[in-house]
Amino acid sequence: MVERWSVRGLWSAFAAVAVLSSVLVLRRPAFDRLADLQVYREAVRWAQAGHPLYEYAAANGDPFTYPPFAALVFWPFGWLPEPVVQVAWLCAVCAAVAGIAVVVSRRRDNGERRGLFAAATALVLILSAPVQSDLRFGQVSVFVVLLALVDALELLPPRWRGILIGVAAAVKLTPLLFVVYLVLIGRRRDAVRAMAAFVGAGLLAAVVLPADSWQFWTRTMLTTSRIGDLASLGNQSLNALLVRAGVDQQDRPLIWAGLVVVICGLALWQARRLAGQGHAVHAAVLVGCATIAASPVSWTHHQIWTVLAGMLLIASAAGGRWAFGVFLVVAMTLNLGNVAFELVPTPGLQYLFDNARGLGTVLVCCIGFGAVVRHRRSDPVPVARRVAVTRTAGLVVAGVLVFAVLPLPASSDPHLHMFSLDETRAEFSYTTVTCGADPCDMSWGGRLLLNYSIGSDGRRAVVNGWVSAQVARLGMRTAPGAPIHFVPIMDLGDGQRVFCFSGENLVYGQFLEYDANGRLLENPPRNLWK
Repeated sequence: MVERWSVRGLWSAFAAVAVLSSVLVLRRPAFDRLADLQVYREAVRWAQAGHPLYEYAAANGDPFTYPPFAALVFWPFGWLPEPVVQVAWLCAVCAAVAGIAVVVSRRRDNGERRGLFAAATALVLILSAPVQSDLRFGQVSVFVVLLALVDALELLPPRWRGILIGVAAAVKLTPLLFVVYLVLIGRRRDAVRAMAAFVGAGLLAAVVLPADSWQFWTRTMLTTSRIGDLASLGNQSLNALLVRAGVDQQDRPLIWAGLVVVICGLALWQARRLAGQGHAVHAAVLVGCATIAASPVSWTHHQIWTVLAGMLLIASAAGGRWAFGVFLVVAMTLNLGNVAFELVPTPGLQYLFDNARGLGTVLVCCIGFGAVVRHRRSDPVPVARRVAVTRTAGLVVAGVLVFAVLPLPASSDPHLHMFSLDETRAEFSYTTVTCGADPCDMSWGGRLLLNYSIGSDGRRAVVNGWVSAQVARLGMRTAPGAPIHFVPIMDLGDGQRVFCFSGENLVYGQFLEYDANGRLLENPPRNLWK
C-alpha cells in the first residue's frame, strides 16, 4: 500500500513539474522560446518556399544542422500555426520522458518495484538539466533516446526490430553506434534492417530534396562551425574536454580519435557482456553513453543517457556504485561548475567541476555497471567486493587530490588575435557580431566597467565590447595563472571606447581592468563566461 501511494505521488510530482516547466517555457520571451524548434519550423518553411535548406539562418544566426531526412520529419510543422506546434511539441517531449522511464523499468533485470523505479526515473529525468534543456529549446534528443531504447530492448515484433534505430540515426547520426552493438550481440538481421532504414530514409530525402541532400552529405556534415562553439561548457563530449584542457588544435583530432576508439571499444565490450547476462537495459544505456562521449559535440540536451546510467547505478548496486550513481544524477541536475566557482581553490578543481558531466559519462563507458544485481540486505558483502570498493574510493580521492594541485594549461591559447582599428570598426558597424559570413550566437556580459558580447565561428570565440572611462588598460588571461595579454582599447568617436579580439579556448578567460594608476578595478578578476 505504501509503495502504491509512493508511485502515485512520484507520478503526480512528475506531472506537476512537466506542466510547470512547459508553462515557464511558453512564458519566455519570443526570441528565447523553443529556439531550436523555431529553427526546425522556419527552416522547413524556407525549404517549402524553394530555398536551399542549408542556407537558412534564424534571426540569431542558428542554421539547420540535421540531415535532410529530419526536415521531412518536421515538414508538417511548416503548415501549422506556431503556437500549435509549440504546445504539441512540449506535450510530446513530456510523454516521451514518461515513455523512457516506463521502457527502462519494464525491461529492468530486477523485477521488483518496477513501478516505483519508473516513477522515480520519470521525476529525475524531468528535473534533470538534459530534459529541461530539451523543453526549453525544443530539441529532438529525447525522441532519439526513446527510439533507440525501444529498439535495443526488443520491444518491437521481430520483423520490425532495427528499424527505429535506423530512423533515429537518419535524424541524428550518433545512434549508428547501436548498429555496431546489434552486430556484436548477434542481432545481425536487426543490424541489417537498421542500416536499410537509415539508407532508405536518406534516399527518400534525396528524392524529395536532392540538392540539399548532396549539400549535407558532401559539405555541411563536415562543417563543425555550424554546430556552435566547441569549447562551450554546455558541450560535454570527449572532444570538448580536450579543447578545454588546452590540447593543441593540430594534435587534438588524432588524440580524440584514439581515445574514442578505446572508450567506445570498452563500452561495446562491456555492453556485449551485459546483454549476454540478460542485462539488456544496462547494455543499451552503456552504448548510449558512448554516443555522448564519442560525438564531436554533445550538448546538454544530448546527455539523457547519463541520467539513466545514474538511475541504474542507484537501483542496481550498493556501496561505491550507488554513490557514483547519486553523483551522476546530481551532476546532471545541477551545474557543479557554477556551484563550485566561488568555493574551489584551484583551477584544476574548477576544471573537474566544470567537466563533471563529460568526465562522468566517460567513466561510465570505461568501468560499466559492475555487478548490476542488488544484493539483499541480509546477504553479507563479500570481502573481495569491500576491497574493490575501498580501492575505488582510494583512486577517486587520489584523483581529486591531483586535480587540487593541477593548474590549467597556461598555454591553452597563448596567441590571441587582437583586432586592428579597421577590423574593430567593421565589427561594430553591424547590429550583431559577425563571424565570417554568418551571424554569431550572442551572450552578454557585464554592464558597468565593461559591456561585452561573445560570438563564435565554431573554432574561435570573438569577443568585443565597450569599456567605461574608468578603465585605462584592459587585460585578458586565457586561464588562471596564464600570462596577461593586454587588449587594445580603441576610440570610435562619440565617446565609444571599444575592444575586439578572438581566441580558440576562452572558457577560463579572465578580464582584468586597470585604472590610470595601474590598480585592478575588480578583484578577483572577472571570469569571461561566469
